[in-house]
Amino acid sequence: MQRWRAWWRHPEFQLGLREMAAVSPGLAAWGLMTGVAMVKSGMSTVEAVAMTLVVFAGSSQLAAIPLIAAGAPVWVIWATAFCVNLRFVVFSAHMRPYFMHLPLRWRLFNGYLTADLSYVMFTKRFHHPANDAATQRAQLAYLGGGSFFNWTSWQAASLLGIALANTIPTHWGLGFAGILALLGVACSLASSNLRRVSAGVAGMAAVAAFALPFKLNIVVSIAAAVALCLILEHLHPPAPQAPVAGGRS
Repeated sequence: MQRWRAWWRHPEFQLGLREMAAVSPGLAAWGLMTGVAMVKSGMSTVEAVAMTLVVFAGSSQLAAIPLIAAGAPVWVIWATAFCVNLRFVVFSAHMRPYFMHLPLRWRLFNGYLTADLSYVMFTKRFHHPANDAATQRAQLAYLGGGSFFNWTSWQAASLLGIALANTIPTHWGLGFAGILALLGVACSLASSNLRRVSAGVAGMAAVAAFALPFKLNIVVSIAAAVALCLILEHLHPPAPQAPVAGGRS
């Protein structure tokens, strides 16, 4: 609790809050639509609330919901959610040097709170891990502020969607708003030729395999993109980079 109070009072925490507030409305719409979708799929209010609080991953929730409603095997539901969230393995590997000085419980807590937008904004502000305690505190405070606002806005919107699911018309187009929000996140992550190629291949594979049952085209698209990237990296390995001192850029 003392560590959390130190982050709360840090100027970087307030900066993280403000910057996340500027980009969160799109994801709030996505959260609202996810809350509605959970109830419309036949989940009880208790189940929907538990899912949004525990899972906190809109894309995997929406991938799992139709499978749950269709009575798909548990292994298919788990595999789909796992594959949809594989990007967080990459995020975790990238952010590992920033947080290895923290106790395990705080690393797990930050892992739960960190989402796509908070990861993107954090890595844009801090290009390298810090070598001094003051900058480490600043990095953690900034991530904490952004993640806290992102989590709060998502949960509030999702819980509102659960509460109003039976009164919100489905033709409002909230799903399209969420897609636009995620498209913005995806475009911000496509910062290299390899990432742009992998995104294109994943999209084409998902369309080509659309007829597969249980949304397995998502699994096919991820597998195709990962396989192509591994092949390209093997054929054209990235040039080694000179070590750079840690700190804020």
